[in-house]
Amino acid sequence: MSIQAVFAERVKKLVQEDPSVTGLAVAGSWITDEIDEYSDLDLILVTKYKIAGNKEKMMETARRFGDLVSGFTGEHVGEPRVLICLYDNPLLHVDIKFLTPDEFKDRIENPVILFERDGQLSKIIHATTATWPQPDYQWIEDRFWTWVHYAALKIGRGELMEAFDFLSFLRTTVLSPLLQVKNNRHARGLRKVETELNASDLENLKITIAQYNRESILKALDNTISIYRNLRRKLYDDKVLLQIRAEQLSMDYLKQVARK
Repeated sequence: MSIQAVFAERVKKLVQEDPSVTGLAVAGSWITDEIDEYSDLDLILVTKYKIAGNKEKMMETARRFGDLVSGFTGEHVGEPRVLICLYDNPLLHVDIKFLTPDEFKDRIENPVILFERDGQLSKIIHATTATWPQPDYQWIEDRFWTWVHYAALKIGRGELMEAFDFLSFLRTTVLSPLLQVKNNRHARGLRKVETELNASDLENLKITIAQYNRESILKALDNTISIYRNLRRKLYDDKVLLQIRAEQLSMDYLKQVARK
């Protein structure tokens, strides 16, 4: 049995004895049976009364589950209801999402139920639909060319480290999600692109990775733009308003920077 499964079984036994717990489920790679030695564990703890928002209660609950080394809430990934935990004996990364039954209705995937009281989680799953968030094409198009201008500014000023880092932001926020949609995968940043994208698309991502020098960063930015334009042609319909003026002005500026 994997260390993740052993930990989950221990948590299951503990929460079964707590009448305030409605159910326990597990998400992520557990759903697709892709747990390996490097996997974290994504637990969903559903309770009658709200715990999320109270850091002390979240930590107190997490301490019951094992040798908690560290725990912090997930505002940086847009999910303050998650407590990101590091446990020891064995060393394991565990994310615990604290939800009420009403909050459990709104989900991006159907988790595996480990324990539920009176079938409450199953009833919610059968009565509602999980929806994985897709990239908002208009949101991306409205921002992309201003982001290109920003990257050009940084290159022009010689702030190469920031420009270098910004290319990663564009890969994570724009290119990778669009490539995942193109490959009929869930859009989730750079997760598992090495195995889930086709070889050609993975090579396209690779040519947006720069070395730390001006010429390489300019080339990687130019590749990023070309790949975005190609994806835009393939994925966007005529409902997406293209920011033609912003595109032209940003590209003119980038050319000025490149000539200097």
